[in-house]
Amino acid sequence: MAKSTNIPDTELVTAYIQKLEQPLAEVVEAIRKTILDTDKEIGEQIKWNSPSFYYKGEMKPFDPKEYKRDIAVVNLHKGYALLVFPTGAKVNDTSGLLEGDYTDGRRLVKIMDKQDLKSKEKALKEVIKKWLKLVDK
Repeated sequence: MAKSTNIPDTELVTAYIQKLEQPLAEVVEAIRKTILDTDKEIGEQIKWNSPSFYYKGEMKPFDPKEYKRDIAVVNLHKGYALLVFPTGAKVNDTSGLLEGDYTDGRRLVKIMDKQDLKSKEKALKEVIKKWLKLVDK
């Protein structure tokens, strides 16, 4: 699908976050920093009308409906952010961070505030690193 704008993805994500009310904007910005700092091969974009993060490196061809490139999308709720991992079930999460047992393979991480993110940061980075090791390169 062709993009309808020449604005870089990073700027679109920044603009999106700047429009959010506090303290949610601060939480989403902290999530963004945590995920992007995990690995240089992670990119960001607005997808599904929210900030989302994806593997931007080389991959073998695949059906786009399999979401093999998508790591996580931020789903906003009143008072908290929900990180949705479309293929999170593939990750062997021994920390218990990923929640849910959805048949489509997605898993969730509920983040209430910056303090909650800080308490989950190490496990979140580990889950993302494990996810990256599963990429079909």
